[in-house]
Amino acid sequence: MQILTGAEILVECLKEQGVDTVFGYPGGSILNIYDALYKHQDEITHILTSHEQGAAHAADGYARATGKVGVCLATSGPGATNLVTGIATAYMDSIPVVAITCNVGVSLLGRDSFQEIDIAGVTMPITKYNFIVKDITKLADVVRRAFTIAKSGRPGPVLVDITKDVTSNSYDYEYKAPEEIKRQTETIEEEDLELALMMIKNSEKPFILVGGGANLADAGDEIRLFAKKVHAPVGDTLMGKGAFDGTNELYTGMVGMHGTKASNFGITECDLLIVAGARFSDRVTGNTAKFAKNARILQLDIDPAEINKNIRTDAHVIGDLKIILRKLNARLDPQNHDEWVAHVERLKDMYPLSYNKDALTGPAVVEAIYEATEGDAIIVTEVGQHQMWAAQYYKYKNPHTLLTSGGLGTMGYGLGAALGAKMGRKDKKVFNIAGDGCFRMNMNEIATATRYNIPVIQVVINNHVLGMVRQWQTLFYGKRYSHTILNDHVDFVKVAEAMGAKAYKVTKREELKPVIEEAMALDIPVVIDCQIHCDDKVFPMVSPGAAISDAFDDKDLKL
Repeated sequence: MQILTGAEILVECLKEQGVDTVFGYPGGSILNIYDALYKHQDEITHILTSHEQGAAHAADGYARATGKVGVCLATSGPGATNLVTGIATAYMDSIPVVAITCNVGVSLLGRDSFQEIDIAGVTMPITKYNFIVKDITKLADVVRRAFTIAKSGRPGPVLVDITKDVTSNSYDYEYKAPEEIKRQTETIEEEDLELALMMIKNSEKPFILVGGGANLADAGDEIRLFAKKVHAPVGDTLMGKGAFDGTNELYTGMVGMHGTKASNFGITECDLLIVAGARFSDRVTGNTAKFAKNARILQLDIDPAEINKNIRTDAHVIGDLKIILRKLNARLDPQNHDEWVAHVERLKDMYPLSYNKDALTGPAVVEAIYEATEGDAIIVTEVGQHQMWAAQYYKYKNPHTLLTSGGLGTMGYGLGAALGAKMGRKDKKVFNIAGDGCFRMNMNEIATATRYNIPVIQVVINNHVLGMVRQWQTLFYGKRYSHTILNDHVDFVKVAEAMGAKAYKVTKREELKPVIEEAMALDIPVVIDCQIHCDDKVFPMVSPGAAISDAFDDKDLKL
């Protein structure tokens, strides 16, 4: 047992949890913790981001890429509030992050003191749990609980707010091994499994929809065996990408607003929809009254709150998805649905993804990255058209290889997340694919990349507009382009070079391959500015409020 300050106890607790990297920005209230980190810099790497929002996204990206808990730090007041968007992003996508903030001393709380904010109150709706520590005797146990809560069950972000006097006071510290996180099995009911098996065996046209929960549960191997045994077509949500191999012959593509017609029509025609770790987001279902209207629905999910929340199910199994699938696989004899699988295969042939191969386009950029990396990179995205192109045209073979803000749709997420991903997976090439509108949000994190020589490759699909919003304005708002045109004099190549990165401007398709290959070989921070047409669109598309079976593309618009 040792007598340590609160700041030192916090650092020791981080070491207990196996934390090797944290992301943050110092300030007055958190100085004691930064002083303690200085003494342990050989054990815990601290990445000073350009903005606290970048730190929160970096912790999120680290968590998504590694499966471990990401950690970010910020001081009181505006430092803490600058984490909010990143915390909300992690909350919406169920990402395990522990955000540590420091507040003013206990005697100054509630007095509108300098840089005081009730950050616990602010973040209550967007955290799985949060704490304010005003007593040093409780600090170690709170930090340990925070990590346990963040990674157990359905993961999520946890906030720990510590008053400054707690970080300077002293107390006993004794090492404790991290609590073992057991997979949730107590809610898996035998009768639910039996009903699920009966529904599968009686189905003639099953379809499997894979969601983000499959990635969070590391259930990729189980999903692949399950799809083979059920012998069913497989589609995925944006968050589910990589859990099922995108090159597998049973794979039909993404489902929903910008999903493939094969997936959307397959769900509409199936007689059993098996939903593995997805929450029926409105972007997936379209008009809920018309979603999978010919099918019985079987939902497999860890969170009982998701059952019958958006879509009424016919049966469900609640618990850890990896364990549920193992139990089903063990009892399920191989099924045969040759006719149905062949029908969906014909849909894939009839409605392939397509784009103009003669020009430099978003899909061309994504396909060039896929070919250069042989599908073995971590792809991070911002939010918008480029995000959908990255989902459609890069074939994700493994879990944890597409990192993107699905639930909150956070512009500015990607670059910070890419830095976190690269710090967690130094063995992988990491690309962040952005639109020019998103890149503007947090492009200051290029300075973070160059400060630490974190070799991320930032690709900007630059159409000089807010592309997805412009697409809606074109299709639904009579081409009234209200404040979506970014045709100004910002030169991303010069901006990137000013922050110390290598930068390229690409204006022709034939320039893509050599530039991407050179960027990968350099192993330094690189920005590639790809100039595309302002009216390139993401297709297929489902109009808001329509059924996913009403998906249309540019060929339909010409009829």
